[in-house]
Amino acid sequence: MATITVAASSLKPLGDRVLVKVLAQEEKTAGGILLPDTAKEKPQVGEVTAVGEGRITDKGDRLPLEVKVGDKVLYAKYAGTELKVAGEEYILLAEKDILAITL
Repeated sequence: MATITVAASSLKPLGDRVLVKVLAQEEKTAGGILLPDTAKEKPQVGEVTAVGEGRITDKGDRLPLEVKVGDKVLYAKYAGTELKVAGEEYILLAEKDILAITL
């Protein structure tokens, strides 16, 4: 995991990339059993904190992204680049790695 010393608000993703703050996962099961770190699954849910300007097509047109800042998203398990920014966990993803926007 890369560690960055600047504020997350100063990071601007390029192209079709999206910066997502990883949301904390459950510390215990529905039955109340505490999970050790080794038993926890890799998080796949986060909140979009910054977006790029969109993908450029073969014709040179720019397609805007479907996600926007503030959206809560579900993303592919092994996608993106993990970052630690000011002690918080983020992931930098291509928009195609976002599976859904949670409502």
